[in-house]
Amino acid sequence: MRKALTMLVLALVLPAGAALADDDCRVPMADWQPREAVMALAQERGWTISGIKIDDGCYEVRGTDAEGHQIRVKIDPGNLDLVEMRIRYRDRDGRRSGPPEGNHD
Repeated sequence: MRKALTMLVLALVLPAGAALADDDCRVPMADWQPREAVMALAQERGWTISGIKIDDGCYEVRGTDAEGHQIRVKIDPGNLDLVEMRIRYRDRDGRRSGPPEGNHD
């Protein structure tokens, strides 16, 4: 009985955890913002875009941020919220480094 109860709890909990970790966008194409809106968002944030593509139903933007660090950002195509952002920090000599002091994004 105890084993069956454990299996039941795992069966109920595991799918919920997987859904929370999901970074896919599930917006119908009819509700997508145009690429021009993504480019305007990037300009507002001081990003320089090297490419925009679609990945897992999200816009994926690659480029550099205002400080010159390489970025890769997943953006929800419906409301243009940031889903995920990765920054590759560089030091003054162009070498890869960790995040600046006090910034652990």
